[in-house]
Amino acid sequence: MAQIIIDKQNGELAFRLEEFNGLNQFDHLQRRNYYSIVLLCGISYELSVDFQSFELQGNQMICLAPYQPFMIRSEEKCHGYLLNFHPDFFCTHRHQNEIETEGFLFNNFHGLPYFTVNEQSLFLNLIDQISKEMDKDSIAQHEVLVAFLKVFLIEAVRHKKQFDQQLTPRTSDSKTEILQNLVDAIESNYCKLHSPQEYADELCVSPKTLAGIVKKYLNQTTSSLISNRIIIEAKRELYLTSKPVKQVAAFLGYDDEFYFSRFFKKKVGVSPDIYRKTVGFAKLESN
Repeated sequence: MAQIIIDKQNGELAFRLEEFNGLNQFDHLQRRNYYSIVLLCGISYELSVDFQSFELQGNQMICLAPYQPFMIRSEEKCHGYLLNFHPDFFCTHRHQNEIETEGFLFNNFHGLPYFTVNEQSLFLNLIDQISKEMDKDSIAQHEVLVAFLKVFLIEAVRHKKQFDQQLTPRTSDSKTEILQNLVDAIESNYCKLHSPQEYADELCVSPKTLAGIVKKYLNQTTSSLISNRIIIEAKRELYLTSKPVKQVAAFLGYDDEFYFSRFFKKKVGVSPDIYRKTVGFAKLESN
């Protein structure tokens, strides 16, 4: 049974907590205009995020940004908890200095959208406190729930950092160095360099070599790695500012606003205008 808080101003979902048994609600591709955190326990299951597939088992926490396409399927019995919150309820960007969620838990263009949870007890205790608070009709409920959510996200960041450290290769070789150089190059040049060939030239390697390394270590294509970073910045600009789409496109190195809008819609599933109207913090200014 789900516990839901609706935004009284616009009638949209603000905050939601649900315990689930089975994956019926996740077994088809979907995009939601709010953040989703799935604490999932199962023998084995398949997670699809951004059209990449991951074979998972045991206890995992899956962290999904607004409009990020995902699906979870399994032939085994699975259960867990689903936590949703809209950016209007809690703005991760505004709390970025306190909690390193953006670019790490959410919108991590070169990392994994999940991590293994070895100890569930802390998260389950927080979920229990959130559930009890949602049952109340007390003053300052929003502030209390935000406080619980911040603690939940902080613990998630801590656990994911430990998980990522376990995955990081202990020895450095030429391939991992090239991968790190690529990530650094994308971070420095995504507003002006958009093609795998340009980054291959920048790193003095062949596009084929670059593609093989990205596939091996990140299970992505070089093109998707580049475009994912561009989309993250586009979302941030649409989310936090009231800049016209044309100006956002130009900032990201696209002279053609309509080409950029098509690119954004293909990756996100909605147009830049729709994204801003349903998610963006600056949506009131843009109306």
